[in-house]
Amino acid sequence: MKDKPKIMVVDDEKRNLRLMEALLFPLGYDLLLANSGEQALEMVKEYSPDVILLDIMMPKMDGFEVARRMKGNENTCMIPVVMVTNLSDVEDRVKALQAGADDFLSKPVDQLELRARVSSLVKVKAYNDHLRTYQEKLETEVTERTQQLRLAMKQLRRASCETIYRLSRAAEHKDEDTAGHIQRVSHYAALISREIGLKEKTTESILLAAPMHDIGKIGVPDHILQKPGKLTPEEWKIMKRHTLFGAEILEGSKVGFIRLAEVIALTHHEKWDGSGYPHGLAGKEIPLVGRIMALADVFDALTSKRPYKEPFSVEKSLDIIEKGRSNHFDPHLADVFLSLRNDILEIREKYREDVVDPVMKLERFVS
Repeated sequence: MKDKPKIMVVDDEKRNLRLMEALLFPLGYDLLLANSGEQALEMVKEYSPDVILLDIMMPKMDGFEVARRMKGNENTCMIPVVMVTNLSDVEDRVKALQAGADDFLSKPVDQLELRARVSSLVKVKAYNDHLRTYQEKLETEVTERTQQLRLAMKQLRRASCETIYRLSRAAEHKDEDTAGHIQRVSHYAALISREIGLKEKTTESILLAAPMHDIGKIGVPDHILQKPGKLTPEEWKIMKRHTLFGAEILEGSKVGFIRLAEVIALTHHEKWDGSGYPHGLAGKEIPLVGRIMALADVFDALTSKRPYKEPFSVEKSLDIIEKGRSNHFDPHLADVFLSLRNDILEIREKYREDVVDPVMKLERFVS
């Protein structure tokens, strides 16, 4: 059963309260009676009336002040306030409006006018309540949908990370002892990116793109990839084509980080002095991401076991990086990389072959 509308009458004179009660009760309203402004403010918090009939001339706290306080409170500001007064001056009515009054009734109150004003304002309050409820419901639904979207995006991101990792492994698995290579080089590259001040979104894209740097190895025969000795000139020519294979596999994507991966796959073996491959680019002709990846890839290759060599020590590997600045590597990036020794060692330790699932690590980094 629907609750009756609640009408609050505020007046310091009991006879006025009784008169209003006699006029309104037969109309089917619940009545709340307050004999002071202070009592009205307490009762309005507890009962939340639909309309307030407020006397102006009261001791201690007049109707103007009561109206100001109610209208200044977000919990009560939408309750219609009717000022009941025998004041007729325009100045007083303007003051009442400034205090937040929604309507006026002149004393002595006319029963028909009272009925019409209260009935109209009860409908206004009901409509405002409906709008507020609808808005709250809408906000709740938006919040729920946003949370669902974030969860879906997180799941999609994890699926993307795992797909990247597993596709990259499809190429890398041919190399002995390189299971963690794609994880380490990705984090080395992201470390450099962040240190030189690239935007976090760019750093994240590099992290996602870097695992695909050697995806072109899927087109290189196993006997070349796993050969324990030095490659012949013809074998080396085939090996170098993995950069072109990788770019061909990744070309044409509309996804930003895959376009970035295409650039990385193609250019990460270019050298600062122009002696690299596949196109012999030099200096800043080499895209920045290719120069970053060259450092990350070479350092990890130096410190890892390969079919043709045992791992070098960190010290020896860093020394090779230092000697390679200005010929193999961008000198500025090489200096940045060398300055990050502690962070590099932390990444190297954290992403060893024998620790936590690398898919989880990559996903956790970008979540």
